[in-house]
Amino acid sequence: MSGPMALEPGGSEQDTLALRLAGTPLRRDDRTLALRLPAYGPDEEAVSRLAAELADRIGPAVHPYEVAALLEAEGLTADQIKDGYGHPNLFSLATALYEQVPRTFPEPAPAADPWRPDTVRCLLRGVLFALPGLAYLLTAPLWQPGRHAAGLIVAGLVSWAWGQGLGHRAHLRMVTGRREAARTLLTGAPLGAALATAAAVPLAGGGAAIPVAAAQSLYLAAAGVLLVLARERLLLAALSPVVAGAAVLPRWDPGTPLRVGLPLLALLAALGATGHVLRGALAAPATADTRRTPVLRSVPYGLFGLAAGLLVLMEGRREPYAVIVLTVSMGPAEWLLYRYRGLSVAALRATATPVGFLLRSTAVLGLCLLAYLLPLLPAAYLTGAAPATLLLLAATLWTALLLQAFGTAWPPAAICLAAACAAGAVTLLRLPPGPAALPLCCGAAALCLVACVVRLLGRPARHA
Repeated sequence: MSGPMALEPGGSEQDTLALRLAGTPLRRDDRTLALRLPAYGPDEEAVSRLAAELADRIGPAVHPYEVAALLEAEGLTADQIKDGYGHPNLFSLATALYEQVPRTFPEPAPAADPWRPDTVRCLLRGVLFALPGLAYLLTAPLWQPGRHAAGLIVAGLVSWAWGQGLGHRAHLRMVTGRREAARTLLTGAPLGAALATAAAVPLAGGGAAIPVAAAQSLYLAAAGVLLVLARERLLLAALSPVVAGAAVLPRWDPGTPLRVGLPLLALLAALGATGHVLRGALAAPATADTRRTPVLRSVPYGLFGLAAGLLVLMEGRREPYAVIVLTVSMGPAEWLLYRYRGLSVAALRATATPVGFLLRSTAVLGLCLLAYLLPLLPAAYLTGAAPATLLLLAATLWTALLLQAFGTAWPPAAICLAAACAAGAVTLLRLPPGPAALPLCCGAAALCLVACVVRLLGRPARHA
């Protein structure tokens, strides 16, 4: 090129570079244009490498500003952006990366199960329901079943019914605070023990039957308080004297003093633990919520407790070991109640129509009910109990508890009470079908309860 090259308004970067190489001084207009033009373009290869490194974090971005924030978090400076990637500023590089990386929107992480059960606690509760029976095993030689059994049974039924209603009321008060629940238990538990003992007096026949019924009622009241306040381990520790005494029975007769003393020690330990727990709960700060829940709301829970007690009693008269199986199974039953709720929530998230949820909900019900009943089948054969009666009774109790867990109390109470009254009337009056009355009544009750579950709990609104 023989002479200076003048830059026209449409000149290019190569023209400026040519003037520099030629060593020709730039005129003022040439210098102004040179300052406006970049000395070099973006380094596409470096930008592509950066895009590949940050692709998993750039892909979900919905705006280049998010990429700019990411680059700032990576510590890129203005000099690095200009010298390393050839972009004039942060937002220019962010825009280039945003356009180069395809949009990706990963699936959200699965939500945690809000109804995940505490497996250890549920199993422990099942054991705790059965362990008090060891006290009867220890004291069996000291009382006459013909005279004393009637009073103990009546006291047990009253305690069971009262405990169910009181437990429900305490849980309602737990919403307003632990102190309010403790006050409810402190008032209701002694009253329930007194009512149960009073109900046993006319049938006890005097003698040692009344103190035994009183001890039974006091223990059931104390155990109910500890279970409602989730202090299962304390209750297990309180029952350790009875467990130790029953463990040595096959090899050694502890004698009358220990046969009486060990259950009495367990009772005193349970009462002491209850007093300690209630004192701690009453020390909690009071809440400003003074709402009162109507007593009528807890009545159906008490009626269900009475009906369940009657049904179990009728089964226990024929097959005593079946009662043990049912009692221990209450722990797994509680675990499955939680699993039903968790699986129902998962089914709600996986379906888009009411009919689809109804089908899934019914399948969840069948799965949980089957999981509860299947282990009872070999247990029935091992204990000599009639499998059909045991399974139908277990199905009745579990589906009733399921409805109660969702706040539907009157239908299961009415159905179970009707089944208990019908089976009891047939048994007392010796009417046909005789021994088949209990399985038939339980079967009818189970069918009605399953229909209620499908109808009431098959609606998405009950699980939202």
